[in-house]
Amino acid sequence: METPVKIISAEYVTHNVKQFRVERPADYNFVPGQATEVSVNLPEWKDRKSPFTFTALPDKPYLEFTIKIYPERHGVTDQLSNLRPGDELILRDVWGAIEYKGPGYFIAGGAGITPFLAILRMLKASNQVDDNVLFFSNRRDEDIILGGELRSILGERAHFIVTQQGSTKNDSRRIDEAFLTAEVKDFGKHFYICGPDPMIAEINNTLVRLGAKPDAVVFEK
Repeated sequence: METPVKIISAEYVTHNVKQFRVERPADYNFVPGQATEVSVNLPEWKDRKSPFTFTALPDKPYLEFTIKIYPERHGVTDQLSNLRPGDELILRDVWGAIEYKGPGYFIAGGAGITPFLAILRMLKASNQVDDNVLFFSNRRDEDIILGGELRSILGERAHFIVTQQGSTKNDSRRIDEAFLTAEVKDFGKHFYICGPDPMIAEINNTLVRLGAKPDAVVFEK
């Protein structure tokens, strides 16, 4: 299925992350954490697909994508950076394995926070935020996506980690075995991981070694 939709709004939420709201097709449904493949509806770009996660709640009348822009790659996100309300995207079928299964720890690196935005918004709307913790790692303070909203949802359970900035008010440790040993209070809970592939693999292996059940570690395979 390929469905053209018009952009309703497009604005930057950090220096390199742009949030798009687009028309929602009839009977187009998803579960928080899921994604679709998106193209720019221009002749030379309509066959270039990139996966993006829905970041608004499923009950909204629009669809939302929160997308990190990579101009140096000269690809889909670079084209997206130039789009304005009224321009069109092409959406495809919904897919994705990241789904909320119960209280636990959300571990995100950079744009890997996007599947968790809709999940955490859902938990807030249904008063189920308690007993969930976020560890969100970025290179610099300015890279933190929607940090204010995440803090408003989770309070002190939102932990921001900044690894490549000399001076920061945030934690500067890597999310490694030492970090997880110190910060995770219950390895019997669920773990939700999203970020660069090497990060996912490393944290997944570390969690299992520390006692997490493999079937309780949720990530995009």
